[in-house]
Amino acid sequence: MTIAPTISPDEAEFGPDRRGHKPLERRCLASGESRDPVDMVRFVLNPEGVVTPDIQGKLPGRGAWVSSDRQSLEKVIAQKGFNRGFKGAAKIEGDLAALTERLLSRRVLGLITMARKASVIAMGFDQVQSMAREAAIALRIEASDGSKDGRSKIRTLAKAMNREQELPDPIVVGCFTADDIGCALGRESIVHAAIRPGKLAKSMKIDVRRLSGFRDLVPMNWPDRAHEIREK
Repeated sequence: MTIAPTISPDEAEFGPDRRGHKPLERRCLASGESRDPVDMVRFVLNPEGVVTPDIQGKLPGRGAWVSSDRQSLEKVIAQKGFNRGFKGAAKIEGDLAALTERLLSRRVLGLITMARKASVIAMGFDQVQSMAREAAIALRIEASDGSKDGRSKIRTLAKAMNREQELPDPIVVGCFTADDIGCALGRESIVHAAIRPGKLAKSMKIDVRRLSGFRDLVPMNWPDRAHEIREK
């Protein structure tokens, strides 16, 4: 009796590459271009046939991929691209772009919570300033409603330390309020936080980049916004 080979969900959905490995890129429904999935959001159909964001890429079923930015997602919705992606009827309920943004935000806040549990995060001005003086910082978490003075002092120290070690400037995440950050860290409110380089920081950078397609990481109303924009 011939036994059929086992096919992974990725192979069933996309087919193997020339080396027999699962493909490393996904095709964006908006542009038709193949991209690294770390810059995209996967969508699946729930049991009722409703398009659902799969932020962590773990939900079962056939997936459809869209570049992680509001414009691309809204284009797919307007052109009924999910019907093409799922090869059949795909229902859109409510504001799918807003839902995707909320889930991406929740994911980043969840990683901030994990950073606290893993003891790789500094919280509050004094702790963050101390970390910036002693070691490199991967991500700076700054409350959107915080003052520019404290932010400026930390920014200067963090950039100097990272550049001394020939590392990129820390990524700035300023799209959450002090209450949002405090809730993620089990505190009433937190204005400044910083995460050390490491495995968790690498994971967080991916999700922060995805979120940046839907929400400004550096608020438009910050008077020091120009100083916070990362150099390319």
